[in-house]
Amino acid sequence: MSIIASRLSRIKPSPTIAVTNKARELKAAGRDVIGLGAGEPDFDTPDNIKAAAIKAIESGDTKYTAVDGTPALKKAICAKFERENGLKYTPEQITVGVGGKQVLYNALMATLNQGDEVIIPAPYWVSYPDMVELAEGTPVFVSCPAEQGFKLQPAELEKAITPKTKWLILNSPSNPSGAAYTRAEMKALTDVLVKHPHVWVMTDDMYEHLLYDGLEFVTPAQVEPSLYDRTLTVNGVSKSYAMTGWRIGYAGGPKELIKAIGVIQSQSTSNPTSIAQAAAVEALNGPQDFIKERAEVFRERRDLVVSMLNQATGLSCPKPEGAFYVYPSCAGTIGKTTPDGKVIETDEDFVTYLLESEGVAVVQGSAFGLAPHFRISYATSTEALEEACKRIQRACGNLRD
Repeated sequence: MSIIASRLSRIKPSPTIAVTNKARELKAAGRDVIGLGAGEPDFDTPDNIKAAAIKAIESGDTKYTAVDGTPALKKAICAKFERENGLKYTPEQITVGVGGKQVLYNALMATLNQGDEVIIPAPYWVSYPDMVELAEGTPVFVSCPAEQGFKLQPAELEKAITPKTKWLILNSPSNPSGAAYTRAEMKALTDVLVKHPHVWVMTDDMYEHLLYDGLEFVTPAQVEPSLYDRTLTVNGVSKSYAMTGWRIGYAGGPKELIKAIGVIQSQSTSNPTSIAQAAAVEALNGPQDFIKERAEVFRERRDLVVSMLNQATGLSCPKPEGAFYVYPSCAGTIGKTTPDGKVIETDEDFVTYLLESEGVAVVQGSAFGLAPHFRISYATSTEALEEACKRIQRACGNLRD
């Protein structure tokens, strides 16, 4: 009998982490590799936030905290939700976890029974379905192709809902596509949900501040207040504040759900790091000007990458509304032959070819549930992006019919 639990057979390691690790290994071996797999801002954490962490260390703020967040951080989160999203929560309605991923995982573990269904629009962040599987739920995928802007359509949502549906997971702006819902598009989805009171909404707003071209950010409970009591609004400091390694995510929701999430967390990690929580208080309460400045840099990088990829033979790259990813189609390369005589049969073949021939590491679209595409993170230097796109153009140009 194997020591490994059978539940692990239902999930797979994160493909994005695998690509990042592979790129690191090749670099360590001396290869010239440009890694575009990681969803991590290349900017540093702002100095005022780092100073708050140092102050916490020096003042001895290094002990256990409340399991699901300090009073100071919960207060800052409540203020953020009201200030930026028009959502009023009390501290008892707030949970703080070790990154947004833990908050999502805790919520699914706290609510799913065997066979409960969770609707996941595809393409999706790689961890959603595996977390549902670990909680013994059933992922229900709804394909959202490029022709729909990679967005869930109301009629498709309606069709996917069954008596077993417990959650809809929404991520806007999206990882991996960068697609973001307008207020009207979000309202059309919430109108469907209003008709199905047994369906809850888990909204992953991690890329909230990375929106371009004047698009307004909206979240479901803000657009449709009647969904407030069955919505978990998840966010964090990782992307907006360049604090990926600090591991602070949070959510607002109904007290009963928040309490259940706390029970799960109390028997796993217990509290997030006290020092990181002190830094997150400063992030949320401190100056916010740099967020727009950095978002403008990301927008410029987006435009560069979209333009250069659309000049590559066989690729088609839509312009995303937000986040720091593009999700081009490589359908035009399928069936072509590499200079080594290998036939490109899948998007995984294509990304392997890019890595082996040109040293560009990207992630295959099949990992996100929609192929043949691939994901590029443009959260790296403009110089590296320009060079990577030149290499991709060259690789595509070297393919033969």
